[in-house]
Amino acid sequence: MELDERKEKILYAIIRNYQETGEPVGSRTISKYSDLNLSSATIRNEMSDLEEMGLIVQPHTSAGRIPTDKGYRLYVDKMMLKNDIVPAGTDDFILQKVDRMELMLKQMAKLLAVNTNYATMISAPRYGRTKLKFIQLSQMDENRLLAVIVAEGNIIKNTVIDVEEKLTSEDILSLNLLLNTNLNGLTVDEISLGIISKIKSQAGEHTDIIGKVLDAIAEAISEEEELKVYTSGTTNIFKYPELSDGSRASKIINALEEKQQLTNLLIDSSLDEDNKGIQVYIGDETPIQNMKDCSVVTATYELADGLKGTIGIVGPKRMNYEKVVGTLNKLKENLDDMFSKEDEHNE
Repeated sequence: MELDERKEKILYAIIRNYQETGEPVGSRTISKYSDLNLSSATIRNEMSDLEEMGLIVQPHTSAGRIPTDKGYRLYVDKMMLKNDIVPAGTDDFILQKVDRMELMLKQMAKLLAVNTNYATMISAPRYGRTKLKFIQLSQMDENRLLAVIVAEGNIIKNTVIDVEEKLTSEDILSLNLLLNTNLNGLTVDEISLGIISKIKSQAGEHTDIIGKVLDAIAEAISEEEELKVYTSGTTNIFKYPELSDGSRASKIINALEEKQQLTNLLIDSSLDEDNKGIQVYIGDETPIQNMKDCSVVTATYELADGLKGTIGIVGPKRMNYEKVVGTLNKLKENLDDMFSKEDEHNE
């Protein structure tokens, strides 16, 4: 939806004022914005048009207007087109390097909660595209092989494979050489049908064993441990009247404690590469039912060697989107800087 400059300025003025006060915004308040130079009557007419367009709403008779989800969405989409969102107050947002990943993630969640005054959640990093490092087949007895599959991130999978044909030590050596030569360094996505067909044709009578090993590899790389999610700032929800009444606050806090729902939200967000990994969910767009009165902003962070996780900020729909997006960008820069320096040191 395209707005003319006057309507856009009035909509943005309503949003910014409502972000600060949480109170419906009237035409007299908007007329005080020096760069508008419009009468209250003109502003009222423009506000009526914005209301008809579904961008603002009058919550009570004789009250001012507040933005709708649609109004926030227009505002956020325009904001996300900017590449220079660096809010004030992030210069001191510096992470301290700690030895344990769990401690660093908890530190991140707490810093974000303090900096933004919203609730925060962070998922532990996972390997987005895990590569196969090594395969070792060894004989257990005449009818069984042990397949040891090693992938990035110290993922080790031991699988017992039943075999019908008798294998010699030379057969096993040849199979190990065939598998490692063709598969090492590849992700599951990169193991194409062409590669599989090539390996099976070279395996000759042992194609059945190759098929079982490939199944075990796919399972080992795709198999995920339960994703850990760290939260902080849950009580910040009570700072916002529109979220702090008993039933609403209870639903939101329960949602923040329901790790599986958070896990699904954070995983889904990390799969979308648009907007450089930053996603904004407003109201009904939020996948979690108990967060429909909120906005959620998520960002994908990357550490090293393909380790990726997701950060989420939960607040009212009138949250300060510029500050939240800017803070997440700053955090991502800090992480990039921290781990790129570590990589340089290791080299």
